[in-house]
Amino acid sequence: MGTGPVATRERVLAPDLARGLMLALIALANSVVYLYGRPYGVRQHIVEEDLLDRVVSVLDVSLVDARAYPMFAALFAYGVVQVHQRQREAGRTEVDAKRLLRRRSRWLLVFGFVHAVVLFPGDVLGLYGVLGFLLVALTRVSDRALLVAAAAWLVLVALVQGAAYALPSERGRSILRSFETPDPVEALLLRPVEWLTSPLGLIGVVSAALVGTWAARRGVLSDPSAHRALLVRTAVGGLATAAAGGLPAGLAVGGFWTPGSTVALWAVSALHAVTGIAGGLGYAALMGLLAIRVGARRGPVVRALAACGQRSLSCYLFQSAVFVVLLTPPLLGWGATLGTATTGVLALGTWLVSVVLADLLRRVGRRGPAEVLLRRLTYRRASGKMAR
Repeated sequence: MGTGPVATRERVLAPDLARGLMLALIALANSVVYLYGRPYGVRQHIVEEDLLDRVVSVLDVSLVDARAYPMFAALFAYGVVQVHQRQREAGRTEVDAKRLLRRRSRWLLVFGFVHAVVLFPGDVLGLYGVLGFLLVALTRVSDRALLVAAAAWLVLVALVQGAAYALPSERGRSILRSFETPDPVEALLLRPVEWLTSPLGLIGVVSAALVGTWAARRGVLSDPSAHRALLVRTAVGGLATAAAGGLPAGLAVGGFWTPGSTVALWAVSALHAVTGIAGGLGYAALMGLLAIRVGARRGPVVRALAACGQRSLSCYLFQSAVFVVLLTPPLLGWGATLGTATTGVLALGTWLVSVVLADLLRRVGRRGPAEVLLRRLTYRRASGKMAR
């Protein structure tokens, strides 16, 4: 058996389908960060006046913000375990398998740095590169210890995230200021610093990654039918928890409710962050249930979404490129005038274009360009062709 990248015919549906649909949530979460030129309120969100924008803000904060990236992290960890298992099954030693994963993590750090400096300083690839090193170090840790550590980490998430978003904004932007900086050189200089501080807003992904590791060891998404009851409980419980825990922050962002004190805002922010991890896991479980429903009936829509998931790195970078061109001040600068609702439509449209492009690549048997490069750097051999 080979030890290179897994071919398409060997892939299971649920993780790819989850990644493809997940990118729609990532697009919604990231796009609103590009809005600028107006006062900022709770969670550094622009203060909306239009009722539709305010309502969409509530939905975005309650169901997407701090919920999409934990899902991404759980799927990332799931993939790390799969790569490790495949390398071991192919006869590689433990040392060699870990060396390959560390090399992959180093290159993810490089990808993240370039992505942050050129396009999006809120990049998550670098953080996942760091997570990759952590997950390699935890390969021998027991399942129980993984879950205990995931739960314990939530305390830090609540403290850090609660404090970060409870600080007074003075109605000005205090994070990712490069998005409203018209001078491209000044913006370029700001981005590396912003990239180094952005993990403070994403530390919840650690808990999600630990749970994703636990799930991968059991093949929860690789054989979702065998874990249907667990997936149902996780989807229902996780998404209900995320919606309830995110609603207070959403109502505050939408201007329908104002926290009465700094302590109240801290509590709301902490609750939002902690329940977001449950939401991310709930979304991942929902994708597993969808894969069960689809079964072997993979029509054109399912194939296209799975193709997007197989090329999630390229599609993620594509989103950033589109948002930079359309929304940032050095270029078209639409971020100064668009509201949250219109920006959400733009985000979903961008995601749909990425799905179409990914499916076109699938039809001609090609991987995404970013996947080709990462695999060549990781496996140290060309891997441009992909079996259909």
